[in-house]
Amino acid sequence: MINFLTIKVLAFFDFFHKRKIINFFKSLNLKKIDIIFDVGGHKGETILFFLKNFKVNKIISFEASEINFKKLSKNSTKFQKTFKETDIIIENLALGSENKIKKFKQFNESSSSTFSEINTNSSYFKKKFRFLNKNKNDKFFFENDISLTVLQNYIDKENIDYINILKIDTEGSEFEILKGLKEKIGIIDIIYFEHHYDNMVDKKYTFRDIHNHLNANNFKKLYKIKMPFRKTFEYIYRNKDKI
Repeated sequence: MINFLTIKVLAFFDFFHKRKIINFFKSLNLKKIDIIFDVGGHKGETILFFLKNFKVNKIISFEASEINFKKLSKNSTKFQKTFKETDIIIENLALGSENKIKKFKQFNESSSSTFSEINTNSSYFKKKFRFLNKNKNDKFFFENDISLTVLQNYIDKENIDYINILKIDTEGSEFEILKGLKEKIGIIDIIYFEHHYDNMVDKKYTFRDIHNHLNANNFKKLYKIKMPFRKTFEYIYRNKDKI
C-alpha cells in the first residue's frame, strides 16, 4: 500500500513538473524537430513526453537494460500506432565514454537502474528501500555485465549529421555519455539532462564537471528546475550557435 501511494503521489507532482519543462521548450519556438536522441528510454516516458507536445520526425530511444527494453518495445509499438507521422526507433544499447564491459545494477524499482556504484548505507538509498521495495527481504537490485559503446560510434554508423535534442537520464552516467560524443557534440542543438545530488549514487564526477565540459563545447545553460521530493535537478543547455 505504501509503495502504491508513494508512486501515485510522485506521479501527481511530476505531472505539473513536466508541464513547466514543456512550457519552457515551447518558449524556444522550436518550429521543426527532425530528430531527438532519448538516452535512458526506460519504458518510453520521454517518447510520450515529446510526441504529445511537439511534431517530431524521428526519435531514437536508447535503453541499456534488457528488462526495461522489453517494456519499452511494447510501449513504442503502441505509440507508433498513435503517432504515425513520427519514426520511432528503439535501441537496446548501453552508452558511455568508452567501449568496455561494466556492471549494471538492475533495480526492482526500474527507473533507478544504473551503472554507477550504489552506497547502500546512504540515507537516500534507505529511504527508497523503505518506501518502494515491495518485498523487504529482497536485495532491491541485482548486477549483470553489459557492454558499453560510445554515442559517437552510433552517430557515425547511422550517418547522422544533426540532432535537435539530446535527452539523457541515466542515473549517474550523464557525464560519461556526453564525453562519448567526442567531437559529435557539435552537431547537437539542445541537451536536456538530469543530475543527482543525493548520496545514493556514486557518479565519480560532479555537476561542475558537466557544466565545464558543456561550456568548453560552446553550450550555454538556459534552464534549471528541481524535481519534486528528490535531490535531483533537470537542466537544459543550448548550443550557442543556435541561440
